[in-house]
Amino acid sequence: TTTDIRQARNFVTIKCDRKKLSSGYVSTFEVPDDFLEYPNLHIRIFSKADEAWVNFVQANRKQPDFAHEYDIIKGPVANDQVYASFALYEADLLNFHELLERLKVRKLTDQVLFHTERSLLPLTFIESENIEYRLK
Repeated sequence: TTTDIRQARNFVTIKCDRKKLSSGYVSTFEVPDDFLEYPNLHIRIFSKADEAWVNFVQANRKQPDFAHEYDIIKGPVANDQVYASFALYEADLLNFHELLERLKVRKLTDQVLFHTERSLLPLTFIESENIEYRLK
């Protein structure tokens, strides 16, 4: 999920293109302001694209069976430009410091990932929007 409706709509069109679909949906939810402070949820917040965030994203990319103990993860979204920088790093064309420097200049929007059933409890469904996509 994201707080940026443009990012959500763009993500749907990217998925439609990759999966050769003619439409997809953006769903809107309401959440309490303090949901990231719920004591019964194990939450990880990455405030920026720093070393800890890069290591977490790398683990997700490199390990198909990557597992973690978090109910919710909040942080920057790794978009196509970010993944291009990761690809350069993985090909040893950038060192770790250069990767971090590239990430600092990117305008990264946010995402909140809900990983468990109990993490969904604070969400209240509001509506869905159908996004039409013209197949290329």
